[in-house]
Amino acid sequence: MHDIAHGHGLREDLEILARLQQRRAALRWLGAGAAALLAGCGGGGASSGAADSTAGVSAASMDASASSAMAAAITSNTCAVIPSETSGRYPGDGTSSGGNGGIANALTQSGIVRSDIVASFGTSSGSADGVALTIALKLVNTNASCASLAGRAIYLWHCDALGRYSMYAQAIAGQNYLRGVQVTDDEGLVTFHSIAPACYDGRWPHIHFEVFASLEQAVSGNNDIKTSQIALPAGMAQAVYADARYTGSSSNLEKTSPVTDNVFSDGVSLQTPTVSGSNAQGYVLSLQVGVQG
Repeated sequence: MHDIAHGHGLREDLEILARLQQRRAALRWLGAGAAALLAGCGGGGASSGAADSTAGVSAASMDASASSAMAAAITSNTCAVIPSETSGRYPGDGTSSGGNGGIANALTQSGIVRSDIVASFGTSSGSADGVALTIALKLVNTNASCASLAGRAIYLWHCDALGRYSMYAQAIAGQNYLRGVQVTDDEGLVTFHSIAPACYDGRWPHIHFEVFASLEQAVSGNNDIKTSQIALPAGMAQAVYADARYTGSSSNLEKTSPVTDNVFSDGVSLQTPTVSGSNAQGYVLSLQVGVQG
């Protein structure tokens, strides 16, 4: 039974979520992502940001009452299918060659199922550096009045603070950070702890994801049911790129916009998340993702 009383504010719900998560020995708050949740809750963004990257813990392990609080916080008033988009040149899903010349497929590698995607996994040991970011996605069925979709897998990836994609860019071809898979819980939720991606020349800053019918389908590296992208909110992007680690991003951002972007130019409202937080605290992005069943 839901034990978070209706009528509490989002801040109270997230404080309860924090206490619930602290009781779980297998999980831990991930620094700045958790701080953003508790101190930067304006605008409706919410996510647990809590999972041990070495444990492969999915959102389904979260306490039901905590998950319900998160789901309520990110529910959209619009029930619509998110636009399909290209997976780009660097998906790491077995459909394109990697920086070492072979077929790049992170999905078939042990360790890809994880919430914390900042560090590489498996035999790689590098980590991405940048402004902390927690990404919370709620998957819903547009054929059923946007009811929550449980048990689906979401593969999410994006570039680092210098606009490079792991497994592809020569300098980080041996890394696989900023890539991970999570399974939606009973509320349709997944969360990822990451860093804010750069703005590289020619594109509005974005995050890629693919939706699969099950974890088994995802880790086989094929048969996704939806591929789309998330657009970073402009105000957040401007603030993040003031950080010295994001070399070139500010000037690249000035040269583009969602209206001129070759992916988002046909409309970006369903792909723009709610944002809360700051550079110091870290940010939380939350988005409802509608798919047809």
